[in-house]
Amino acid sequence: MNSRLKADVDYLDRLNTSQLNAASYGIENNGLCGPLLIIAGAGTGKTTTLAHRYAHLIINGIFPDRIMLLTFTRRAAAEMSRRAEQIVTQALKSNRSTNKIAALGSWTGTFHSIANRILREYHQNLDLDPSFSVIDKADAADLLDLERHALGLQTKEKRFPQKTTCLEIYSRTVNAQRPLAEALELWFPHYQDREEELNLLFGRYVERKLELQTLDYDDLLLYWSYLLEDEHMVRIISAEFDHMMVDEYQDTNKLQAAILKRLRPSGTGVTVVGDDAQSIYSFRSAEVENILEFPNLYDPLLKSSNCKRITDLHKAFWMLQMH
Repeated sequence: MNSRLKADVDYLDRLNTSQLNAASYGIENNGLCGPLLIIAGAGTGKTTTLAHRYAHLIINGIFPDRIMLLTFTRRAAAEMSRRAEQIVTQALKSNRSTNKIAALGSWTGTFHSIANRILREYHQNLDLDPSFSVIDKADAADLLDLERHALGLQTKEKRFPQKTTCLEIYSRTVNAQRPLAEALELWFPHYQDREEELNLLFGRYVERKLELQTLDYDDLLLYWSYLLEDEHMVRIISAEFDHMMVDEYQDTNKLQAAILKRLRPSGTGVTVVGDDAQSIYSFRSAEVENILEFPNLYDPLLKSSNCKRITDLHKAFWMLQMH
């Protein structure tokens, strides 16, 4: 934790009341009140608000490398870092902290890129080689197809799902954290009679990846989750950060929401922004229920919170609705 820096300009004066409340929430307590859920519809300036909150935390004493900001695209991560750096740079014209500017955005990235970085650091805890490779969707489908052919599943009289469909089933099952039988019933009912063969195929696929020391994109989240099953690792990793922020929270899947909750069970320092009216990544097992149930997830832990009340929306005093 560092001391607050004196800003040369009122960098928050461009925000409206709702945006200002979100950007400055809990700053009197080093921003460590929480969690904060910002419901932000289209055109409400959510990116501007989140960037200002990020910058406001830095100007008020939080080192950038103590802030993890999770996004869903590399472009969004780059844009968030760019905006925050611009705000901090303009605000600290005569009191510029070079080390803070340099570190800004150091832990800003997609869920998968941050997971990759953490797994590289703690690979030994997961029996992974430090130089493990990460394969893209096309290569993952090809690897699945090799195992599919090795098992002779493509020769069945009744047509077996193609490699891309197999990967989709596997991915949906992993990200939704559901048993294969349940995933098939919910999303692929026409392949329910293939459960036994698919289960065998996925088992071989996992074994093959371990042999090759290769992870697919879904594994990045899955292994991050595995790592956090160790309470000691939870304490180590969570201690590295004062704040954890998530953009487009409505697009998180069950696994991503569980990772955040595991890292911050109390919700302290958690800020999530999203629009409960949309979820564009449903094909990645995004569950809009994550944002709808966010208040209930932390409600028992916040009854005794001494953080100031922002709004009475849905009886959740850590929520803020931006219009």
